[in-house]
Amino acid sequence: MSKSKTAETISFEDFKKEVLTDFKIASVSRECSLLGRKEVLTGKAKFGIFGDGKEVPQLALAKAFQNGDFRSGYYRDQTFMMAIGELSIVQFFAGLYGHADVNFDPMSAGRQMGGHFATHSLDENGNWKNLTKQKNSSADISPTAGQMPRLLGLAQASKIYRNVSEIPTENNFSVKGNEVAWGTIGNASTSEGLFFETMNAAGVLQVPMVMSVWDDEYGISVHAKYQTTKENISEILKGLQRDEENNGYEIFRVKGWDYPALVDTYQKAAEVARAEHVPVLIHVNELTQPQGHSTSGSHERYKNAERLAWETEFDCVAQMKKWMIENNISSAEDLEEIEAASKKEVLEGKKEAWANYLTAIKEDQAATVAILNQVAQSSENKVFIEKYANDIAAIKEPIRKDLLVVTRKVLRMLSGSNRETLATWISNFIERIQPKYSSHLHSESKQNIASTTEVKPTYDASAEEVDARLVLRDNFDKIFATYPETLIFGEDAGTIGDVNQGLEGMQEKYGELRVSDAGIREATILGQGIGMAMRGLRPIAEIQYLDYLLYAIQIMSDDLATLQYRTHGRQKSPLIIRTRGHRLEGIWHSGSPMGMIINAIRGIHVLVPRNMTKAAGFYNTLLKTDEPALVIECLNGYRLKEKMPTNLGEFQTPIGVVETIKEGKDITLVSYGSTLRIVEQAAKELLENGIDAEIIDIQSLLPFDISHDIVKSVAKTNRLLVIDEDVPGGASAFILQEIIENQNAYKHLDSAPQTLTAKAHRPSYGTDGDYFSKPSAEDIFEKVYEMMNESNPSKFPKLY
Repeated sequence: MSKSKTAETISFEDFKKEVLTDFKIASVSRECSLLGRKEVLTGKAKFGIFGDGKEVPQLALAKAFQNGDFRSGYYRDQTFMMAIGELSIVQFFAGLYGHADVNFDPMSAGRQMGGHFATHSLDENGNWKNLTKQKNSSADISPTAGQMPRLLGLAQASKIYRNVSEIPTENNFSVKGNEVAWGTIGNASTSEGLFFETMNAAGVLQVPMVMSVWDDEYGISVHAKYQTTKENISEILKGLQRDEENNGYEIFRVKGWDYPALVDTYQKAAEVARAEHVPVLIHVNELTQPQGHSTSGSHERYKNAERLAWETEFDCVAQMKKWMIENNISSAEDLEEIEAASKKEVLEGKKEAWANYLTAIKEDQAATVAILNQVAQSSENKVFIEKYANDIAAIKEPIRKDLLVVTRKVLRMLSGSNRETLATWISNFIERIQPKYSSHLHSESKQNIASTTEVKPTYDASAEEVDARLVLRDNFDKIFATYPETLIFGEDAGTIGDVNQGLEGMQEKYGELRVSDAGIREATILGQGIGMAMRGLRPIAEIQYLDYLLYAIQIMSDDLATLQYRTHGRQKSPLIIRTRGHRLEGIWHSGSPMGMIINAIRGIHVLVPRNMTKAAGFYNTLLKTDEPALVIECLNGYRLKEKMPTNLGEFQTPIGVVETIKEGKDITLVSYGSTLRIVEQAAKELLENGIDAEIIDIQSLLPFDISHDIVKSVAKTNRLLVIDEDVPGGASAFILQEIIENQNAYKHLDSAPQTLTAKAHRPSYGTDGDYFSKPSAEDIFEKVYEMMNESNPSKFPKLY
């Protein structure tokens, strides 16, 4: 039911039918929780976290939830998903078992534990579906309150679609901005900073967001008195309540076991948020958690007898049942029949899900037994191999690991054609099965980065040398004029046109909704971008400085980077993250924690342009793709001079492609970003001393040199030095592994490959602090000279 009907508009019989349907959904959901726990305790599933105790408020939420709306919730919302028709019993258990097939577990294809829900925004080819024609759930993540920043963006998208006239009103993402974003969270998780940051931002932005807090008084085993001031989240947030003079929230409190009050509250909340674009907080209290937090422990360990007795009496399903009997909606006997039927239905669904899960694995099991028996026939280890085959055949409930463990052990026992036969079988097996667990880290659609081509900037013969920031500014101008769905936001991005004026005049030209200032709240700036990109907009989220990115790294890592992966390619968020960093004088704004970043956000492209023309080209390229990326502009490059291209908005910097910016024959120097200017200075001085260095600009750390061009340079020079301003063992270790191990450059080296990095500490303040903290031109010169001394000490005698 997408929208509740009231007793004034339908007959009592229809009303009863609707309530009975709700009770049936609640009963089925409760039985799924109870049986799901048993499946974990018997070993069929690894872990369980269920929505028991939250069934009735989720039914009320589902009634107010309409097509086009989005949910951003947490791992107890199974009843809601069942009520909107997006989760069946069989699918519930498929998720619990980790069925690695999206057709059986549409939530994540077994990549997330049960209780993490999602709908499909994309078809099997990665193309957008019409999100206005379906009920939508953004993909859950486990980190507590991690769903909050994204929720802000999902809500803000409606505001953009309603108010930005340049965007066509006929699209697959919005109907005049009437969609509401619905958030859910456990009471204890409201202690997280992400919750407060998001709540504040939503109040400032005035977006259609309804936030439900499921309050059962505990966070795992920790009581609310240790979690929340006054033990009451709505009480401490009542300062957000709007009034005649100030914007803010509507705030409702409702008991989680009171079915009619819940339905009424959620209808009122939806009307306010949908019509007025006002955020709403619904504090749903007096909830229970009948089985405790998860299958990891029992709540009897931390709840006293009085609390347990209260939970039995005020269990929301029991209270709904009591209300139905008291109001002559149904008899106790009829409700007991519904509960009995639900138990049977859930049991049958569980059996079907388990059979589905085992079918494909048992086919692989049979194939494994067959290949083992085949290679055993002509092996001197026949007896041992046949025993392995019999052991595999005897496993009643196999997993794929069992099959590979044995076949890979047997491979060691074979020789000749037998080994080749089994080796081929194992390779084919892994090639077929590995994608079930590893695909869709990046987009596999026709809009991914592989579909893009380089378009070089063009220049007039009299091209003017301008401050590099103007190349960025004028390119952004072209982008905003070409793509009405693009918008940019961040600290100081609006009124002053960013701290380096790369957006100068853009707010005045395109309005505050498309070029906007944001508060000092990096995590929710990221969240705004994630949510809006999930709804078809093309946001650019600006994080003012690279070191501020740490505030948002958890959201980037757990949410954005994993989105395509954890939905098996059924959701995407092509967010562009803009920041600036690298060389600057001081402990802050000058760090370059690239090793940390690239290892935390696999799934997001990391682009490190050396100048603003390259950066602008990256933005142009990314807008042709459907993949998220981080672009790090050179903080000390905005006032340097660059030529103004004539094809603004059109030239494209290739992603994953390196560029040789100086050819040479003696040594290959590899670096990126601002450091390249120092490398170029050192190379000039080296050339004056008889050393001809080749310089390669990485341009893109993720992906890295997809054409393997660096090894071609090393094959020519036979020496390699990686220069990086990250700490020792940071990005330089990644770069070196890529070149030496993945590109096999070791075969061409005449001396050990080396790195030159910053010191292990943050850069010290001032010009001298920079000089003694990060690689200098002199450091590079002397490092290269030392490497050349090793091969020709007579020509290059030691300096020290």
